[in-house]
Amino acid sequence: MARARRSKQQSDSSGTTEQGFVEVRGARQHNLKNVDVRIPRDAFVVFTGVSGSGKSSLAFGTLYAEAQRRYFESVAPYARRLIDQAGVPEVDAIDGLPPAVALQQHRGAPTTRSSVGSVTTLANSLRLLYSRAGTYPRGQPHLDSDAFSPNTPAGACPKCHGLGRIYDATEKSMVPDDSLTIRERAIAAWPPAWHGQNLRDILVTLGYDVDRPWRELPKKDRDWILFTEEQPTVPVYAGFTPAETQRALKRKAAPSYMGTFTGARRYVLQTFATTQSALMKRRVSQYMVSGDCPECHGKRLRRESLSVTFAGLDIGELSRLPLSELTDLLAPVADGTAKDVAALARVHPEKALVAQRIAHDVLARVNVLTELGLGYLSLERGTPTLSPGELQRLRLATQVRSNLFGVVYVLDEPSAGLHPADTAALLKALDQLKGSGNSLFVVEHEVDVIRHADWIVDVGPDAGEQGGQILYSGPLEGLKAVKASRTRRYLFGDAEKHRGTRRSPKGWLRLQGVSRNNLKEVDVDFPLGVLTTVTGVSGSGKSSLVSQVLVELVAGHLGHAVPENEDEGEELERTVIHTTGGRIASGMEGIKRLVQVDQKPIGRTPRSNLATYTGLFDNVRKLFAATPAARSRRYDVGRFSFNVAKGRCETCEGEGFVSVELLFLPSVYAPCPTCQGARYNAKTLEIQYRGKNIAEVLGMTVDAAHDFFSEDPLVQRPLAVLREVGLGYLRLGQPATELSGGEAQRIKLATELQRAQRGSSLYVLDEPTTGLHPSDVDKLMTQLEGLVASGNTVILVEHDMRVVAASDWVIDMGAGAGDKGGRVVVAGPPEEVVGLPYSQTAPFLEEALG
Repeated sequence: MARARRSKQQSDSSGTTEQGFVEVRGARQHNLKNVDVRIPRDAFVVFTGVSGSGKSSLAFGTLYAEAQRRYFESVAPYARRLIDQAGVPEVDAIDGLPPAVALQQHRGAPTTRSSVGSVTTLANSLRLLYSRAGTYPRGQPHLDSDAFSPNTPAGACPKCHGLGRIYDATEKSMVPDDSLTIRERAIAAWPPAWHGQNLRDILVTLGYDVDRPWRELPKKDRDWILFTEEQPTVPVYAGFTPAETQRALKRKAAPSYMGTFTGARRYVLQTFATTQSALMKRRVSQYMVSGDCPECHGKRLRRESLSVTFAGLDIGELSRLPLSELTDLLAPVADGTAKDVAALARVHPEKALVAQRIAHDVLARVNVLTELGLGYLSLERGTPTLSPGELQRLRLATQVRSNLFGVVYVLDEPSAGLHPADTAALLKALDQLKGSGNSLFVVEHEVDVIRHADWIVDVGPDAGEQGGQILYSGPLEGLKAVKASRTRRYLFGDAEKHRGTRRSPKGWLRLQGVSRNNLKEVDVDFPLGVLTTVTGVSGSGKSSLVSQVLVELVAGHLGHAVPENEDEGEELERTVIHTTGGRIASGMEGIKRLVQVDQKPIGRTPRSNLATYTGLFDNVRKLFAATPAARSRRYDVGRFSFNVAKGRCETCEGEGFVSVELLFLPSVYAPCPTCQGARYNAKTLEIQYRGKNIAEVLGMTVDAAHDFFSEDPLVQRPLAVLREVGLGYLRLGQPATELSGGEAQRIKLATELQRAQRGSSLYVLDEPTTGLHPSDVDKLMTQLEGLVASGNTVILVEHDMRVVAASDWVIDMGAGAGDKGGRVVVAGPPEEVVGLPYSQTAPFLEEALG
């Protein structure tokens, strides 16, 4: 009924819409305050404002969601059930809205079977090239294009099933300490607790010596215990010594039970393949070793497919070339000057024509990618290893070549992760889309992109409840007069520059011989006790050096476990990249602790939230448990957790909402009918602390809670830090799934800042300003400066030139990307970096320094 009424309202008003504009009326999505706004079509429109102001709620949550809803109404009802649909936006009417395509910041698909080649569809063209115009060995039959894909039965290597790697368990991997006995758990790969004891007891029955060091056992016995495929079932005498067991067997005494033996390797591989438990999978994976498949040598294809070549390379070798080198290889093919093509034209002119046409098409698409600064990527590179910014630019390149007309492209911070030198190429690609007759609605913080726009929609003035208003909608110059805008002063040169006194290093952390990805035998010195930024164009080797090698080496030296990248999907399919060289030469005496603050989610379910992650909720629950009413009912701290059965609402099990399936329409999440979204049962909600129940406290913003808990220092301390990093607008109970990567990173930083600062810690942050408005960057810099002032070292990978200009030391990587990068171009204070002609960072840093 509501939809019918809204559709009528939209159709009634469509005649009055001004030509060339999208008109939004009554938008109330998330924190939007019933806003009306007019936005031009066929223009480059930027939505800006502080983090959390409501920009994305307007661009994605309202405009894109409504365009998608209208499109799906034209799709057959049955098909709609198979599509993941956005929710229906809270808005009265939107007129003049064209079809929309969203290019959002998402991680790659969680499997290495998804690659740069598959995302851009370039892999399809190359498979066709090899199938139709490849050089076949004499007598080999023609292969279809499917035979050149590792994701099809026709093409996948039979040994590794198209993964390129094989996994096995060896004696060394399963028995890390061979001085231990079997009773002392020498076979670390065996299951813990009762199951492991059961296997040891079975070995006693079978007559093996479980009290002799593993290394002293005969090789025949060791091999059988680890690698046998036999599974004998034998009597087990629990708690008996080996001698008692043998006597019991001789007299055929009744056993405690019959046990079935499983070899260690069989247990590891079977558990890895079949377990539904991520914890168990992770446990057994540590006892497995991997290596290139001996059949395909990591190329993932059958021998027949790899025997076909083009320009002297098989398709596996071609897919490993950087896109920039692929261009050099295919250019002479496209224009017919390549020797192979000329020879082919004499024998098979039709094959030569196919080769030229496919090469011409591939070249055109690769050129767009290289212009977007992605020439360092190879086609075989797995999407899980790409940054969200790289993945979005790959999709953008595909759209530039699609030649669609009259479409709205809604983009989420396309400049994220881009060096200023690469931003110019991005703007050129966006201009191409606009020039083809499309509209661009871009959520963006980067001032260079905002200045390039035809129209600005500034949302604010602040974040959360203090935002959600349209401060300005119009051409750039008009924003100058809007005093309430937080964006204005950064666009028109009124913002203060971070120009403090440069601090001198207190020591040096020296790395030598670093080799990983495009880093080859690099020596680099990181100053201690100061703020250092590592910069350079996209793909120059910054993250490889800092977030990977530096973190691995320092963590190893301190005895810390290196954090795993859980975003890269199944362990079996992850791209394995090892640091092949590098050591810490000196400087570790100045580092006692390593803290890596990244943008990964703080949790993957709505049960994780800001309050639980920071630990402040533990103290809140203690306050509630200490009230007289709670003590009289003997309610403990667990009673006030929505994850514990005794206190939570049983209808929604503490979720606060229930899912209502609507078959042909998107599922609707409605507040739980029992607790009305409070997440707790009625008895728990009767307990109040200073007039508020636990659900009402979770509904407070950080700002409101800071005032409410003014007399409780254990709660107020983390709240104060959250406000200082610009997160005062978030609700305490806001689910982790609703937080952006930038918000998650600042929550992690705030959690770290709560701890007493003892100094001598190394903080590593990879692009911490991603997703941050310039005013939020200022807040972040204040906190980082505080860490350095407390005697710590802060190292950032960063593209924001205002941050680079404010740092004490700059390490510029490059000079280019991929094989043209991977070395230190210059290192020194910002003033020494500017003026160097071979640094791509220098001119932009000079502008930031003013």
